[in-house]
Amino acid sequence: MKLLQIPVQTLTNYEGLSLPVYQTMGAAGMDLLAAVMEDVLLRRGHYLMIPTGIKIALPQGYEAQVRPRSGLAAKHGITLLNSPGTIDSDFRGEIQVILINLGEKDFIIKRGMRIAQMVFAPVLQAQWQPVLQLEETERNEGGFGHTGI
Repeated sequence: MKLLQIPVQTLTNYEGLSLPVYQTMGAAGMDLLAAVMEDVLLRRGHYLMIPTGIKIALPQGYEAQVRPRSGLAAKHGITLLNSPGTIDSDFRGEIQVILINLGEKDFIIKRGMRIAQMVFAPVLQAQWQPVLQLEETERNEGGFGHTGI
C-alpha cells in the first residue's frame, strides 16, 4: 500500500507529544491529541475549541476529515460540534477540534488525550450544469422517512 505523504509542523504547545498515529493496522483514522497546557473542563451542554498543536499541508485534491472518537461518544457523550470537520488542502493554520459535551457529567480534557480522529480522503470539485428539468427517478422527491421506519 502506498502511503500519502503529509507534511506536518508541530507547534510549541505540542512539545513532548507524539505525532498522531493509527491505533491498528486496519484503522481508517489516526487519533488527534489535545495539545492543551493544563486540564480543561468541558461542562455538560457546552463546547470548546481544543488545539491539536499541529499544522498540515495537504496535497491539492485531498481533504482531511476530523471525526469523533466512538469511545468518547459512547462512554462520555463527547463528540464534535461540526462532524465531520473538513480541513481543506489550502488551510495552513493549527488544527483545532470543536468538542461538545452531550453527556450527563462534566468532562476533563487532559494534555495528550486522544480527542478526535482524522481521515484523509480524495476530493472532487464540481461544476454546475444548469438544466430546465432533472431526470426523474423511482424515488424522485421522496425525502426524509419516505421509506418508512
